[in-house]
Amino acid sequence: MTFADNLQQLPAITHLAALHLLDATGTVVATIENKPGKSGALAVYAALAAKNGAINVAAAQEGLEMFAEHTDSARAHPGSHPNIDRLLEVIASGTGYAVVLAPA
Repeated sequence: MTFADNLQQLPAITHLAALHLLDATGTVVATIENKPGKSGALAVYAALAAKNGAINVAAAQEGLEMFAEHTDSARAHPGSHPNIDRLLEVIASGTGYAVVLAPA
C-alpha cells in the first residue's frame, strides 16, 4: 500500500494543532504541526502514539511501514524526511519519545 492509502485508514487529526515529542528528560525535541506538508506525518505519529503509548521501537517499525514509499526515499536521502529519519533513529538507538498532543 502507498502512503496515501495508509493515511486513509488512520483516524482524523482535525482536532489537533500539533504533536510534541519529548525526550527522557521531558524536553520537547520536535513538534509536528497540523499544516500542509506535515499533516500526514502528524496523522502517523498520532496513531502510533495512541496504539503504543509512545514512539518506541515497535511504533517506529510500524511507522516506517505506514510511510511506505517515503521510507525508501528517506533511507536513500538522509535529511530529506526528518520525521522518518527520527523513526530510523529510534530503531537504531532503542530510545523513544513521549508524545504530547496539542488540541486545535
